[in-house]
Amino acid sequence: MVIKLKSAQTAFWALLLALCVVAAVFLSTSKEEGTETNSQTGAPMLIIDAGHGGTDGGAVSVTGVPESEINLSIAIKLRALAQLLGLPCIMTRETEEIDYPEDANSLHEKKVYDTVRRVELAESEPGCVLISIHQNKFPASSPRGPQAFFGKDGNSEVLALLAQEKLTAALWPENRRVAAPIPKKVYLFSHISCTSLLAECGYLSNPTEARLLETDGHQIKAALALASAYIEFISAENKV
Repeated sequence: MVIKLKSAQTAFWALLLALCVVAAVFLSTSKEEGTETNSQTGAPMLIIDAGHGGTDGGAVSVTGVPESEINLSIAIKLRALAQLLGLPCIMTRETEEIDYPEDANSLHEKKVYDTVRRVELAESEPGCVLISIHQNKFPASSPRGPQAFFGKDGNSEVLALLAQEKLTAALWPENRRVAAPIPKKVYLFSHISCTSLLAECGYLSNPTEARLLETDGHQIKAALALASAYIEFISAENKV
């Protein structure tokens, strides 16, 4: 058990070091070439969207934990990685509470307000990349594994393919799910113009995966996978 723990820690720091190197190369190169990105760092603004929140807890795991809490925990870890690497980022929410207007009384009104607020944030940052973190659920308990979905922007599929590869390797190598387009009915993604990714990190309806998703270790793996995919994506974009 100790050996496994040490191996996991070694792999974590090795990947983090690799991320730092790639990020440093990207930032220096983009500054030299004058890429149209963030004026201070050379990278686009990363918007980290922790799905649900407030009165909308999303799905509930088999152990009774709301999806919104797990989403936020992974999002905070992703933000920490981005900040450590010097990448500009903002979050659509930083707590479980959301400050709704007084005239938003029903759950529907609150969800509409919150979704529109997130759209406005994304549209206020030209050239940004949005990564939305969610968890899946299914009536049966057998499905498991992460899946990446891409928005309508032309670059979104590239980001999703990278995210699918990294999430699968980090969270469940046996996973056979593939990246897919986000359904048009999802309001947030049908109303934003930026590169966007919806990451379903796992199934809360699967007892084994649900318990893993509640742990810091599994959440760190998810955050690392998303950070790795994002850095590889913006590095490739910078070379085009």
